[in-house]
Amino acid sequence: MARFHTLRVAAVDRLTDDSVALTLTVPQELREEYRHAAGQHLALRRLVDGEEIRRTYSICSPAPAPGSAGPTTLRVGVRLVEGGAFSTYALKEIDVGDELEVMTPAGRFTLDPAPGLYAAIVGGSGITPVLSIVSTLLAREPEARFCLLRSDRTAASTMFLDEVADLKDRYPGRLQLVTVLSREEQQAGLPSGRLDQERLTGLLPALLPVGQVAGWFLCGPFGLVQGAERALRGLGVTRTRIHEEIFHVDAAAPASTATAPAHSTVTARLDGRGGTWPVQDGESLLETVLRNRPDAPYACKGGVCGTCRAFLVTGEVRMDRNFALEPEETEAGYVLACQSHPVTEKVELDFDR
Repeated sequence: MARFHTLRVAAVDRLTDDSVALTLTVPQELREEYRHAAGQHLALRRLVDGEEIRRTYSICSPAPAPGSAGPTTLRVGVRLVEGGAFSTYALKEIDVGDELEVMTPAGRFTLDPAPGLYAAIVGGSGITPVLSIVSTLLAREPEARFCLLRSDRTAASTMFLDEVADLKDRYPGRLQLVTVLSREEQQAGLPSGRLDQERLTGLLPALLPVGQVAGWFLCGPFGLVQGAERALRGLGVTRTRIHEEIFHVDAAAPASTATAPAHSTVTARLDGRGGTWPVQDGESLLETVLRNRPDAPYACKGGVCGTCRAFLVTGEVRMDRNFALEPEETEAGYVLACQSHPVTEKVELDFDR
């Protein structure tokens, strides 16, 4: 089960005018709990006027090697979101020595290092988990290669510019780096403009042998990820080779016309203990569980991070939106508790499976 612990801030590095990297110290007794795979994320929480706020940020540091004692530090990237309660705090207030409440790592946007050619299409802060994936892969697997296609507004707004450049210098023959700026012309490289489906359809075959790529990692705003997936599917890439993580979804979830049962209950198993509770009108299943089990795992409550994933043991639910689970996961019976509402009078969830 995911748990929160207090970690101390070891460094605050300004990346751009609107982003920082936070380095957190992991005490020796917690290193195994914070062992993470490349591409996973952390949920950070704080209280504001008595209200708990949680936000999810991807780990950008390499994953600890198998057999090691676990990470001594963790590094996450935070980009300012207009009006963002946590990102504003991170950029303007967090300092070295501060203590933060940090959940243990979660997420399935990961790559187990293996020989082969891999590629990523990222936009903006979507570079954060991919930086961990690339650095881990190239360090552990000498027979692996990676093509990184990244899109940013301007050079000044590009997160982890130096870190990616260092990787390119370290692995010049195994890391192919292609940068596109949407609002600024470059002296060399590709013309400026957005990386939409049409442009990617023509660009990708010119950059690399699309059919030979073992895994594609798409990360960033919803529009970029959606366009990249459509381009890849049009180029014959099977869906099982495409991995996605959405960072920003602007559109609100569509209103559902489904009618919920007048009286419904949810039975949930969490950390080895179970309980059954009535679902109040309009509540998601996660909200019902949280009223009775505050330790239920969640981060974004927007159907994006996947932290609240649970197995649907019995009953039927409807999900308002899903940007986190792969089709294989939903077909196997997994749901996002934050987006799920009961369709049958009795629903049973297992958060431990």
